[in-house]
Amino acid sequence: MTQKHTTPDGLVIVDKPSGFTSHDVVAKMRGIARTRRVGHAGTLDPMATGVLVLGVERATKLLGHLALTEKEYLGTIRLGQNTVTDDAEGEITSAADASRVTRDAIDSGIAKLTGAIMQVPSKVSAIKINGVRSYKRARDGEDFDIPARPVTVSSFAVYDVRDAVAEDGTQVLDLVVSVVCSSGTYIRALARDLGADLGVGGHLTALRRTRVGPYKIDAAKTLDRLQQELTVMPIADAASAAFPRWEVDAKRARLLLNGVRLELPEEYAGGGPVAVFGPEGRLLALVEEHKGKAKSLAVFG
Repeated sequence: MTQKHTTPDGLVIVDKPSGFTSHDVVAKMRGIARTRRVGHAGTLDPMATGVLVLGVERATKLLGHLALTEKEYLGTIRLGQNTVTDDAEGEITSAADASRVTRDAIDSGIAKLTGAIMQVPSKVSAIKINGVRSYKRARDGEDFDIPARPVTVSSFAVYDVRDAVAEDGTQVLDLVVSVVCSSGTYIRALARDLGADLGVGGHLTALRRTRVGPYKIDAAKTLDRLQQELTVMPIADAASAAFPRWEVDAKRARLLLNGVRLELPEEYAGGGPVAVFGPEGRLLALVEEHKGKAKSLAVFG
């Protein structure tokens, strides 16, 4: 009799390779984990590498509730060239000598892009304009505008400034930067806007996401490594790390699983999702406060 393969429920922190879309990584993980139930939290551009959070089996129910609001990146911004995609994937649309741009001017430009700012996403982003993805409109040659959106760049630092000569002979500057920002911030839009402010144009040539919420690059595994050994953060550990923990006894666990809305202790009121654990540390549900009661967001049983 053959043993039935069971995939553990939990999160997988992937170090995404360059050239893969987030959907490519999900498809690959379905093969590795031998299950269709795989989802991702927050996309990462194909050019970029680094932290991509996946949910496997029942942990897919957690993904939409994880507060992955802050992200951290290391990247390279090239000053002196604009591209159609604001990154190295697109063709160059204009070039200007950037060799005379001073470090003071760079720091001043970065200061304007730090804090609470309004940002216009790249036209090749996945944002929907009247129900149609922006990148599709751009690909179809449409002329359209994307409204600016509020984002927060809590840290934008330059580690190194390197003189370089681009393939077309333009004198460019490559800035090695780190950015800590809110979800929904486009790093390539920061590169574009910094270049525009300095009058020479700019685009992103490399990007690595080093943190998403509490999940850091040192916990991430490459797809090759996961192929050899699937490392899953158990669903109970993932919920415990991401949400306040409320422990209930066997009687209240039974009531909760039968759809009864329990009184939510005051300490958890108004603070977002709460993970409910029953006896023996079993994850029962994710709930939120609604009129003093615990309303279920996802039930794990």
